Amino acid sequence: MSEIALAIQIRKLNHTDFEEWKKCWISYLDFYQTKLEESMIQLAWERLMSKAPQEFQGLGAFNQEKQMLGLVHFLYHRHGWKMNQVCYLQDLFVHQQFRNQGIAKRLIEAVYQQSKQDKVCQVYWLTQDFNMTARMLYDKIFQQGQFSCLIERSGLPPHSLPVQSQ
Repeated sequence: MSEIALAIQIRKLNHTDFEEWKKCWISYLDFYQTKLEESMIQLAWERLMSKAPQEFQGLGAFNQEKQMLGLVHFLYHRHGWKMNQVCYLQDLFVHQQFRNQGIAKRLIEAVYQQSKQDKVCQVYWLTQDFNMTARMLYDKIFQQGQFSCLIERSGLPPHSLPVQSQ
């Protein structure tokens, strides 16, 4: 893991993070060629700041200058086959200049740590099949036997990758 990844702080987002979060969020949306109205961006932020159990949560990766290098959003929800809730890792983004330094992995690990603390029984996520950078990261993490994920294939139902135990 890089020195940058080791030096960053991963923490829950708070109200003072709005401007840094918005920069990351807009960059993430740009990657997926998506534009949102300012009102939707504000609503997303309000949802992130809500303490309501049905709303999604956010973590940020911050350097010593309090610049947000990356973000992750996740949501707990019920599952038809499980007693405990599951966690959907909804959005994961690291600014281009900070990629391939272990930050995304640290953000994923933080979601798993938070989920375990909250007694959530499973974490899963989807990614587009064209997002090769993310898929390579997930494949690498998967080979280490740490996580499970789903790959969304265009026009096909999601294909579940096998869950590997440690």
